Parts: sequence; C-alpha cells; structure tokens
Amino acid sequence: MTLLEISAFAFVAALLVISPGPNGVLIAKTVPTSGKAAGFANIAGFFASFYLHGTLSILGISIILVQSAELFFIVKMLGAAYLCFIGVKALWQAWKGVTAPKEIAPAKRRRTLARAVAEGFLTNALNPKVSMFYLAAFPQFIPAGADAVKWGFALVTVHALTNVAWFSSLVLLFSSLKGLGSKAWVQRWLKAATGAVFVGFGLKLATLRP
Repeated sequence: MTLLEISAFAFVAALLVISPGPNGVLIAKTVPTSGKAAGFANIAGFFASFYLHGTLSILGISIILVQSAELFFIVKMLGAAYLCFIGVKALWQAWKGVTAPKEIAPAKRRRTLARAVAEGFLTNALNPKVSMFYLAAFPQFIPAGADAVKWGFALVTVHALTNVAWFSSLVLLFSSLKGLGSKAWVQRWLKAATGAVFVGFGLKLATLRP
C-alpha cells in the first residue's frame, strides 16, 4: 500500500466522519451536561467499535478473496452500489437543502465515564453502515497480493484516528462550533462534497478487477 492509497482512503474516511451523523449528535448531547471527560469517553467507545467492525469485515473479505472470485464480484458490486447510494443520497439532500436542527437537546443527566464509553461503543457497534463502509472500501484500497489482514487493520486505524481527531476537536471547541455546525449551508456543502466523492469511488469500485 502506497502513501497515495492511504491518503486517498484518509480523505474518503474524513468526509464520512465530518458529515452530520449519530456520533456528532451523541457528542452534542454529552458534553454540555457531562463535561469534556465524558465526551472523550464517547470517543473511546467509537474507537473500540471500529475495530470490532474492522475485524468482522477483514475476516470476511479475506475468506472471499481466497475462496471465490464470484463472491468477490458480488461483494464488489454490492459495495459499489452502496457507495453510489450514499453518494446520490447526499447529493439529493444537498440539492434539496438540509434542514438543520435549531438545537440539539443535551443529555438529561450526567453520564459516568463507563456509561459514556458504552454509549459511544454501542452507537457504532449497532450501526451496520460501518461494516458496509469497510466492505466497500477495502477491496479498492488493499493492493492485489498484499496481506489483507495487515493492511485492513491499517485502514481501520486510519479511520479510527480520523474520528478521534475530528470529534476531539468538537469536544474541545464545542461551544464555538455548535453554532456553525447547525447552519444549513455548512451541512449542505458537506453533503455535496461527500456525495460527489462517494459516487466517484463507487464507480471506481465497480470497475475494479480482483
């Protein structure tokens, strides 16, 4: 895997991370009432859940690559369809306009650090979109002939660290970023950029040969 491939994956992962979603909502609910420590505990839960999804995805991809070119083709096309689907959906939302919530209700009570970690973990562990993203991305970012397990976990680490960096900045600068992040034009721009990139990578994946 070259630096160019890692950078390309990091760019795609970053677009996915910064797009409005359940992780950002959880941080927005946790920090106002439970503090920065609980927000960072949420992030620790995010981090652990990515390795759960990554392990399941890597094992599945490895078995498919070894045993069946036909199954690889099916997974490849499903992954391409998924990337194009979320890309087109994001473009449609950007064109239609994103309705930004006026205010995200904070948590009703303080969280213990253990509870905050568990909430962060479950928010992602129970979200099948994480595994779907890995299954869609791994075939086009893991070089032919490379150790799929080794490089798969490297990609998971890139994704996990990108999450840590982004959501840590939200925790630290929550009060100033809250107003900006809730603006419709910001979310619309993010949706448009994310949609265009994901459609492009979906089409690339569809033409990929094992």
